Amino acid sequence: MGVKVLFVASEVSPYAKSGGLGDVAGSLPKALKAAGMDVKVICPKYKDIKPELIEDIEYVGSFAVNTGWRAQGASVYLKKGNVDIYFIENDFYFGRNGYYGYGDDNERFAFFSRAVLDSLNIIDFIPDIIHCNDWQTGPVCLYLKDVYRNFDALANTKSIFTIHNLQYQGNFDPSTLGYMELDGSYNSADRLEFNGRISFMKAGIFYSDYVTTVSRTYAHEIQTPQYGYGFDGILRCRREQLFGIVNGIDYDENNPETSKKIYTNFSAENKEGKRENKRRLQKELNLNESDKPMFSLISRLVDQKGIDLVISCLDELMFKDTQVVILGTGDGRYEHIFREFASRYPGKISANILFDDTLAQKIYAGSDMFLMPSLFEPCGLGQLFAMSYGTVPIARTTGGLVDTVEDYNFETGKGNGFVFHDYIPSGLMWAINMSLKAYYEPNHWDNVVNNAFAARFSWERSAKEYEKLYNNLMQ
Repeated sequence: MGVKVLFVASEVSPYAKSGGLGDVAGSLPKALKAAGMDVKVICPKYKDIKPELIEDIEYVGSFAVNTGWRAQGASVYLKKGNVDIYFIENDFYFGRNGYYGYGDDNERFAFFSRAVLDSLNIIDFIPDIIHCNDWQTGPVCLYLKDVYRNFDALANTKSIFTIHNLQYQGNFDPSTLGYMELDGSYNSADRLEFNGRISFMKAGIFYSDYVTTVSRTYAHEIQTPQYGYGFDGILRCRREQLFGIVNGIDYDENNPETSKKIYTNFSAENKEGKRENKRRLQKELNLNESDKPMFSLISRLVDQKGIDLVISCLDELMFKDTQVVILGTGDGRYEHIFREFASRYPGKISANILFDDTLAQKIYAGSDMFLMPSLFEPCGLGQLFAMSYGTVPIARTTGGLVDTVEDYNFETGKGNGFVFHDYIPSGLMWAINMSLKAYYEPNHWDNVVNNAFAARFSWERSAKEYEKLYNNLMQ
C-alpha cells in the first residue's frame, strides 16, 4: 500500500449528511483507495444514522477522553468495507437528533477531535497523513502539533485541513479552552483567538501543514476581504501552503444509464429517455405535461445560494411560459415564499420543501436547466450532478462554478452552461434568456446538452492531486 491516510470528518455519506461535506467524505476516500493509498475514515456515531446501515459494525474498544473538569467515555466501532469506517460513540454528545446547532458544540467536537487521536492505538493504524475537514475537526491539527508532538509514533504524521465553506467557522467563548484542556496562552491572536472568540476553523488553518479548499477559484477568493470572512489575512500568510482542488462526484452513483432512482434510463446518445423522465416528473409533481422548458433548483434555501435572485425572477419566468421545480429546506422565509409562488402558479411551479435524495435524482434527470446563482460557492456539487444527467447549469461566476461551468458560445458551440457575473436579478435573467434562446434553437440546445454530458469531474482526478500533496508533505 502507498500513503497511509486517516480521513476525519463530522459527516460521511450515506451515514450522516447535511451538505457537500458528507458527499465528499463518502466519495473521496474511495478514490484515494483506488489510487493505491491505505485509507481509513473516522466520524461520530450519531443517533440519526439509519440502523440498517450499521447493523454489522464491530466493537473495537473503549477509552476515556478528558474534557476539562470531567472525563467522557469513547467507544470505537468498525464498519468494514472497501474503505474501513470507524465511528466514535458517545451518547451524551452524539445521541441527539441532527449533527450541529447545540449549545455545547464546542465541547462535542473538542471531544471528537481528541478521541480521533486517542483511538489510533486501538485501531492499530498510524497514518502518514491525517486529513481533516471543516471547523469540527480543526482541533485535530492543533492537538497533533502541540499536544501529541512528543508521541514517537506520531512524530512523522502530517495534517491537511480542507475548508469546505469558510462561512461556518466554529467560533466559541474563550471558556472553550477548558474543554480542550489548553491553557490561557492559546487565547491570543497568534494562536486561536479570533475576534474575541476561540476559533476551531483557525485551529485547522493555523496548525495544519497544508490547507486546501474545494476549488482553485475559491482558494484565491478566500484570500480577499469579500470572501475571507475575517480569515483573509491569515490565509494570505499561508498562501504558499494553500491549494485548491476541485471536488468530484461519483459517476457510478450519478449515471443516467444505470441509475435505479430515476424513472427510466437514458444516455447522451439516446435522449428520448430524458424527455420521458421530464413527462413523468411533471405527472408526479402535478405540473402541466408539456415540452416547455423546465428549470430546477435543488439547494439549501439560504442566502448564500442566490435564492433572492431566483425569487426576483420567478414572475418573469412564469410570463415566459416555463416551469420551475424547487427542492430543499432552509430559511423559513424562503420556504414560505416558494410555497406561496406554487399556490399562485399551479401546474407551473412545484415547491417541494423537504430533502429527498430520490426525488433529487428524478429532478436532475427530468429538468432542462439547473439554477445555481450563488452569492459564493466554494465548489458546488449540484451543477456537477445536473450535468451528469444532461441538465444545463445556469451559474454565477464565483468559486467552483468558475472552474466547472463554461459559458456557451453560440458561434463556436463550446460551453456547458450559461453564466453571469453581477449578483443582481437582471444578471440571472440575462443568463436565463440565453438558455431559452438555445432551448428554442435545436442545434444549439443539442450542443450545450452534449457538452454538459461530456463534462467530467471525477474523484479519480481529484485523488491524483491529493496524492501529490500527500507525497510532497511526506518528503
